[in-house]
Amino acid sequence: MKKTEEDFKSGQILLVDKPLEWSSFQAVSKIRWVIRKAFNLKKIKVGHAGTLDPLATGLLVICTGKFTKRLSEFQGQVKEYTGEITLGTTTPSYDLETEVDKQFPTNHITKELIEEALPNFIGEIEQYPPVFSALKKDGKRLYEYARKNEEVEIKSRQIKIDEFEITKIDLPKLEFRVVCSKGTYIRSLAHDFGKALNSGAHLSALRRTKIGDFSVDNAFNPIDFEKEYLIQEQK
Repeated sequence: MKKTEEDFKSGQILLVDKPLEWSSFQAVSKIRWVIRKAFNLKKIKVGHAGTLDPLATGLLVICTGKFTKRLSEFQGQVKEYTGEITLGTTTPSYDLETEVDKQFPTNHITKELIEEALPNFIGEIEQYPPVFSALKKDGKRLYEYARKNEEVEIKSRQIKIDEFEITKIDLPKLEFRVVCSKGTYIRSLAHDFGKALNSGAHLSALRRTKIGDFSVDNAFNPIDFEKEYLIQEQK
């Protein structure tokens, strides 16, 4: 059932399945544009609860109208991801945003070694965010330093990983599922896991599947949202 103008103003929780290579900002902008155009509005509040990198897909919780006040509530909830780690190579960004910079051996890696390393990444652990991230240091984003090859000190922070499992081993690829707290960088997890295996690694695919009780199974593509609300105008 289509929502009305008043529905969106009073507040809606929209579950969006963010497409690959879209930024989270683009997804929010698309939803806002569709609502404004569909109801001829000058403005409406729209925001998301937790950024996804452009190279990741999956669940974005987007709130409209008065429900934007609830964004921090959803941001703090536990999140679930699935994805792929590629062993034997690292990148400066810890994912596919940058080119491979180093290679490492993988011949010694066995299923037993992988299973032995997993418990070290469960519970409350210290994690260093990637230098290619939007975190701020002295008023600048970390990626601004990284792109200029400037050295910058990054402090570790405590995160919590409730579950971390390798769901498929097809070396040098590992498929995984992780349930973790707010502030966890899955790219850093991939990088650190490679180190724990006496090798290197980078994140080669990522999909957010849950935020709290919200599931990507119930999410829609932003293009479908546009078609639903503007289809009459397109005819």
